[in-house]
Amino acid sequence: MTTTATKPRVLVLFGGQSPEHAVSCVTAAGVLQALDAEKYEAVPVGITRDGQWTDPVIDPRTYTFADDTFPEVLPRDESLQLVRQDGVGVLMALDSHGSGHNLGAVDVVLPLLHGPFGEDGTLQGMLELHGLPYVGAGVLASAAGMDKQFMKIAFEAAGLRVGPYRTIMARQWEKDPAACRREIQSLTVPLFVKPARGGSSVGITRVDDWSQFDEAVRTAREYDPKVIVEEGIDGREIECAVIGGLGGERARASYCGEIVVSGASSAHQFYDFAAKYTDGAAAELSCPADLPEHAAAAIREQAVLGFEALGVEGLCRSDFFYCESGEIFINEANTMPGFTPVSMYPQMWNATGLPYSALIDELLQLALERPTGLR
Repeated sequence: MTTTATKPRVLVLFGGQSPEHAVSCVTAAGVLQALDAEKYEAVPVGITRDGQWTDPVIDPRTYTFADDTFPEVLPRDESLQLVRQDGVGVLMALDSHGSGHNLGAVDVVLPLLHGPFGEDGTLQGMLELHGLPYVGAGVLASAAGMDKQFMKIAFEAAGLRVGPYRTIMARQWEKDPAACRREIQSLTVPLFVKPARGGSSVGITRVDDWSQFDEAVRTAREYDPKVIVEEGIDGREIECAVIGGLGGERARASYCGEIVVSGASSAHQFYDFAAKYTDGAAAELSCPADLPEHAAAAIREQAVLGFEALGVEGLCRSDFFYCESGEIFINEANTMPGFTPVSMYPQMWNATGLPYSALIDELLQLALERPTGLR
């Protein structure tokens, strides 16, 4: 693992401490397979569920959800660590006695981490302290994009329309759950009860009857003590991918895509974890979505406005509801969306004319041209 003068060294981080650990591993497999080895030197580093940085035991290019297996970064005796030396980010290997050796400088980081402690600004802050360029949103945008409550506040401030929702803070539920229930009952079922700071549909429950509500909150609180409750919107689920502009250009949006969850008899009441990752027949993406031209244009513009409202850099996937009346609601944005070759973000860009490997290259170029620190 030595630095070269001709190719940027890309530290590819994956795994992590969130419930989306396995999704991150599969994302890394796709990216590492597609990364242009003639242009970049990949340095894959896994993060275990306990937070240890490691040289992967298993080749991360082999990670998959096939056979219902969930890949995992395994711990090792030797840990890896980023340090700053002479103004440069350097990767070090440390044995159990604290003795270390230099594995070389890193030019840019590709943090393929989903959820808390990877996508929420914590890792981004560490990379800023090390002066290391990285792909994706900065500290504030990552934090706001991870927290569905503050994300919606930013959207509303920018004039975007969001659906009715309520937030349940940990102290509120623990002190007076009955008061929480009364406030939530101002919403109309069906409801979607979610961890406020989560993704990949982990911990989400659809509530069709109030008798299901307490159990739904309990499930969400297994992943986050803060819970958000969204009123169901009768509309088509439309997604749009956004990428930042090189050379100071404005961000641009892909064609709109529509998620179609298989038939009424499907086991999936909504686009849940299994429909996204493990049940290949459960859902499909239609891109470009069959929408009126003016509606598609409006959604693409709102996706870019949402990107700008949060102050996102690099990439973002925004999710919308398009109603029969023509109303458009922005539901949420994801600042590090699933990035496997079959994930919606790269699929939408592929349909728009930007294939997977070129998309990865453009994101790395965006990171390399962007300074760290205040900007």
